[in-house]
Amino acid sequence: MFFNNIVISLSTFLTPDIYSFIPLIKFVLIPIILFFTGIWGVVLNYKNLIIMLMSIELMLLSANLNFIIFAVHLTDLLGQIFALFVLTVAAGESAIGLAIIVLCYRIRKTITIKFINRVKG
Repeated sequence: MFFNNIVISLSTFLTPDIYSFIPLIKFVLIPIILFFTGIWGVVLNYKNLIIMLMSIELMLLSANLNFIIFAVHLTDLLGQIFALFVLTVAAGESAIGLAIIVLCYRIRKTITIKFINRVKG
């Protein structure tokens, strides 16, 4: 009971009243733009693996920004914790992806998508 009062008082302290005056769409507009920029990067640059990897990272980071925005708006800590888990998955994905790209470059001397299907087994 004592800890619940502390959490409630901290949540009201951490979310000032300015968030109630600004509509939520103004906060969510930036992650939407970032996500569609990532999709645009994947669709238009389908030949370059590094740009595709960076576009996928941009989409994951925009999803994280959405988790954090809604966690602050709803005064819930779960969205921020979930964003940390997604960040660790994104870091592992980019490390493994870059290792695969370096391996493909060493074998084929190119990193275009057209030649990746030859790397099997």
